[in-house]
Amino acid sequence: MSVVWAATSPESGLFDPVERCTEVKDLSDRFNDLRSCGQGYVEVRSPNREFPVLILAFRDDHAVVHLMSDTERMSLLAGDGTEPSGAEVEVPIMDDLAAFTGDFVVDIDRAWDLVHGFTQTRTAGPLGEWREL
Repeated sequence: MSVVWAATSPESGLFDPVERCTEVKDLSDRFNDLRSCGQGYVEVRSPNREFPVLILAFRDDHAVVHLMSDTERMSLLAGDGTEPSGAEVEVPIMDDLAAFTGDFVVDIDRAWDLVHGFTQTRTAGPLGEWREL
């Protein structure tokens, strides 16, 4: 199954916005390389649709998942209790670190499972509770 994605370069540590259309295994390999680096930013979508786009931003064991439904609608996946509501976690958004409260932080393994599920179903609805920005 093919997927379109763009991600942080493990070599430079900077976001490479060039989209690739590859098999899901190549995306998984990139994620694993970034996980070895300790952080990363990944955008994923279906090869035959511009939206939805699922975005995974992570640092160490903490992740934040965004959903772009269209050019004007973005949502964040509700946190899973990995961090308390008042805690702040920084994750890379493209090339900069951004702080998110525990309300939007999920465990990296759960986040990757959600992204992988999205690559199979092409839908983000059942992934969890979304909070529109």
